[in-house]
Amino acid sequence: MRRFRLAGQVINETDSGLQSILANAYDLRIRPLCLCREPGLAMYIARVGTQYVVKRMPLSGSGHDPQCPSYEAPDELSGLGVLMASAIQVDPETGISALKVSFTLTKTGSRPTPVSSSGGTEDVSGDPKKLSLRSLLHYLWHQAELTEWTSRWQGKRHWWNIRWHLIEAARQMVVKGGTLADVMFVPESFRATDKAAIEQRRAAELAPSVASTRGPRRLMILVGEVKEIIPARSGHRLIIKHMPGFPFMLDDSLHRRLQVRYENELALWAADDASHLMIIATFGLSSAGLASAEELALMVVAENWVPYESLYEKKLVDVLAKVKLRSVKGLRYNLPIDLPFAAAWLQRHPVPLAMYVVPPSADKVYEEALGELIASRPEVDAWVWRTVEGDMPPLPFR
Repeated sequence: MRRFRLAGQVINETDSGLQSILANAYDLRIRPLCLCREPGLAMYIARVGTQYVVKRMPLSGSGHDPQCPSYEAPDELSGLGVLMASAIQVDPETGISALKVSFTLTKTGSRPTPVSSSGGTEDVSGDPKKLSLRSLLHYLWHQAELTEWTSRWQGKRHWWNIRWHLIEAARQMVVKGGTLADVMFVPESFRATDKAAIEQRRAAELAPSVASTRGPRRLMILVGEVKEIIPARSGHRLIIKHMPGFPFMLDDSLHRRLQVRYENELALWAADDASHLMIIATFGLSSAGLASAEELALMVVAENWVPYESLYEKKLVDVLAKVKLRSVKGLRYNLPIDLPFAAAWLQRHPVPLAMYVVPPSADKVYEEALGELIASRPEVDAWVWRTVEGDMPPLPFR
């Protein structure tokens, strides 16, 4: 249970009058302090419909006590570490993340840009000082706290909940001089009884991306779940869940590169009916209202929406889903595939546990890098699964 200091008053998150106190502080822009450590760590208040939630400030997670629900492992254990203070610059006062990205949000002309061999569908080993589309999706997922899980949450994640958390996270990010939420489109849950109203709201949200006869065209960012990708008379149609009758067009070049660059993600998705295939894409609308994707990236998530990138990680995610301890999935971001990172960590008392999955392709250089990574954080215990040695070893707790 968390305790906060707010305007000189100490409150518990279970207090009956908490919502009215948080509502007043939200209106007055007063920050609560988490008292897991003295003299307290700054937090911020988010509004979820009519409810108010206290959330940790970006970059502050490792400063919390390991028993605090706001604790998170050091950024250096995942691919996030190399991006902080370069591609991602966080204002410690406001909690706003200023993002430098490697993709464009403007387009000259109405035809999709051919996908180049050096980047179009995501060059994972690209400029570490800028976020690729895939690493932006990873950062959104992390900041939306969708990488976190405990068995107590079983059955509590649905698309409307995922959507809200993504949009809330995007409101704390700035890209190309504007708030990410202003250029990001996440489809709302589709209901046949509300079809007309949903389509009207969607049209209003997408209006800025309609092609203009003057000047460059503004692009938007789609974040959604792939339902299917099917051939069209020209190119392919990308069908997004909760958007029936509104396809995104992929030209043949983009589709070919998608199949090559994301062969593993597509195969993992096909192998497990319960998993979801997430997409992030830049897109624009023609004057006729047709949506065309420009650049894109894919990510596979398990049934509980926690990401994974191999069958080995999927097995780890499935095991952690049954554990009452809070776990957090690590993400690769821009890290090349031949560098190690913590696949997950557990909020274990008194010492947190970082979990590493060593792929069969690991060589001596990989093992040396892994040893250095583990040694860099002696305050965190390490659990290592070398997949060439056989089945996943038991977790070091009951």
